[in-house]
Amino acid sequence: MRKSSADFRIDEGQRGQLLSLVRSGKTAQKVVLRVKIVLLASQGVGNSEIARRLETSRPTVILWRARFGSQGVAGLLKDGPRSGRKKTLSAEVVQRVVEATLHTTPPGETHWSVRRMAKAQGLSRMSVQRIWKQHGLKPHLVESFKLSRDPLFVEKLRDVVGLYLNPPHKALVLSVDEKSQIQALDRTQPILPLRSGVPARQTHDYKRHGTTTLFTALSMLDGKVIGQCMSRHRSVEFVRFLTQIDRQTPAALELHLIVDNYGAHKSPKVKNWLKKHPRFNLHFTPTGSSWLNMVESWFSQITQKRIRRGTFKSVKQLIQAINHYIEIYNHNPTVFSWTKDANMILAKINKCKEALGTPH
Repeated sequence: MRKSSADFRIDEGQRGQLLSLVRSGKTAQKVVLRVKIVLLASQGVGNSEIARRLETSRPTVILWRARFGSQGVAGLLKDGPRSGRKKTLSAEVVQRVVEATLHTTPPGETHWSVRRMAKAQGLSRMSVQRIWKQHGLKPHLVESFKLSRDPLFVEKLRDVVGLYLNPPHKALVLSVDEKSQIQALDRTQPILPLRSGVPARQTHDYKRHGTTTLFTALSMLDGKVIGQCMSRHRSVEFVRFLTQIDRQTPAALELHLIVDNYGAHKSPKVKNWLKKHPRFNLHFTPTGSSWLNMVESWFSQITQKRIRRGTFKSVKQLIQAINHYIEIYNHNPTVFSWTKDANMILAKINKCKEALGTPH
């Protein structure tokens, strides 16, 4: 008997992986379409209706439902084999290029280019490009990473991610950090405005008029921000900011603050203040893991949208601009959502450790 859409089921682990793929900005659009097909099918939506909503064909919907049913999430990530002209390169040639790419470098250089590899192997540039694409090799690209050496990494990771995914009842989770050394930069000449075919232009040199530190608490409930600029970021200023958070949040709610391991967050002055304010609970991210603090995403936004291209003739003017941005932002805030559970993160970290050959 032919199965209906109502019979199509996915488990919670698969659903989490699929939602993560949809939300990631790095997922190819063709994969996003396949994932959306599966998610709609799991909700009982018929094939024809899925095709209409996603502006695709019914055979395409049937194909990727079947592929998911037989291969799971992995089946959506790659295209199936297609017929075409016969391969002109032997398996030995392909293996030779792959091995050379992975285990050797050109004399006096750090990595292979397409032309250097083509010349070394006696192949065309397009042949090398195809081999690299088929095997996911990108010698020109390097990404940075950092593995935390915190002995309590797993415990802290599960604690912080647990707050994001399952916040406590009748409590408010706040992602808290300081953006220090924000410079009030004044360009030596006026910025040339945007014109048709010509981007806005500014001088490369500037005058420095001082710095400020922005203390920020990002609400994981509604995305709103509590912000305060101060001249320094010691424990004295952190206590002052905690006091502001205390004033600007409902007194009946417990507060769970996610903070990093900066010394000012753990000083005796801060600990004494926390004893007098028992509704405050501090949760520390693992050492060297600032990516776990969601407020960093908000810092990226204010840097790109207001600070980096701004011109400020004084620190006072810089602070006014920051406060104005926060005021406007809070009228229509963005809710920041964490998508990966702790097990998914740990699995990815373990793969990195295996590649490095490090047990810790």
